Amino acid sequence: MELGLNEAQQMLKNSAQEFLETECTVDYVRAMEIDENGYTQEVWQKVAEQGWLGLIIPEEYGGVGLEYQDLTILLEEMGRYMLPGPYFSTVVLGGMTINDAGTEEQKKELLPRISEGQINITLGLTEPSGRIDPLGIETTATKTSEGYEINGTKLFVLNGHVSDYILVVARTGDQDTDISIFNVPMDADGVTQTLLKTIASDRQSEVILDNVKVSSDALLGELNQGWDTIERVLQWAAIGKCAEMSGGGQKVLDMTVEYAKQRTQFGRPIGSFKAIKHHCANMEVDVEGSKFITHQAAWKLSEGIDADKDVAMAKAWVSDALRRVCALGHQSHGAIGFTKEHDMQLYSRRAKAAEVIFGDTDFHLEKVATHIGL
Repeated sequence: MELGLNEAQQMLKNSAQEFLETECTVDYVRAMEIDENGYTQEVWQKVAEQGWLGLIIPEEYGGVGLEYQDLTILLEEMGRYMLPGPYFSTVVLGGMTINDAGTEEQKKELLPRISEGQINITLGLTEPSGRIDPLGIETTATKTSEGYEINGTKLFVLNGHVSDYILVVARTGDQDTDISIFNVPMDADGVTQTLLKTIASDRQSEVILDNVKVSSDALLGELNQGWDTIERVLQWAAIGKCAEMSGGGQKVLDMTVEYAKQRTQFGRPIGSFKAIKHHCANMEVDVEGSKFITHQAAWKLSEGIDADKDVAMAKAWVSDALRRVCALGHQSHGAIGFTKEHDMQLYSRRAKAAEVIFGDTDFHLEKVATHIGL
């Protein structure tokens, strides 16, 4: 694995920093926490103009055609600046799922519209059981003369309130893995979306599907073959979230080091005291470790190498590491870091939400244990 960024990746990183520094200020992030949609069309259109929505969509479908590892570089910067909006849900959960499982006709219809910012798509996977395995899928899609009838409840649907379509993961047979994916319009009869209140002030919804009727064309890919795709999507999503967390951790570290240089106590900067020095040093270790283990897994995924253990190790490590980084950041800042006016709480709340999505530490440690024969 090449540890450094190549020239194109470094250019992507630099351009992302330049764009987000201007367009995604902390004032914008704070305003979007209370905005009805959670983002503005003006900034979203600028994101589309950067080519980011089609970053890893193949060129034949209107995208840029870069690799998954390139996407994680962009997501790291988005995590550093806390970019609001449906990027993760539309590109990672929606676009990558369609590109993996969709028919040629479905790809030609949907992927160019994603690339151009015309539609938002999200994924409906998690249900009230909270499980992310085939046995957790209780939503059913029953064959009818005109297509399928879908019934069930999906929870924690990212940006469902602003999505045009939801990719519904549903049970279509009697076997445990008889799972299929359906592309359902959010405005279809029988679809009810309700926003949930979350610690990160992000936009997650409960989506209820009550006798929702869709045509056979709504089936994404092949019948009863959807879980293989979902397993791959969960790997991409977990590492994508690790990249975001790594970027957030870097910003927390930067803020803390700067504060330690400026804040004086007993006549000298608090950064000159061993306790604060070691706090910052430990934060640096966790941040750099998070970046390394994330990029290692992302590289394997990009190369098509089996990365199941690497993904599990990364999500387990980064989730815990970012929690430690935020805790030390708060300790170093003292009381001011806990106030709503300070930016620390923006990152620590997002860290707590990211810690559990796509599998928490215990979930992924169990997978690692299985891989080493326990």
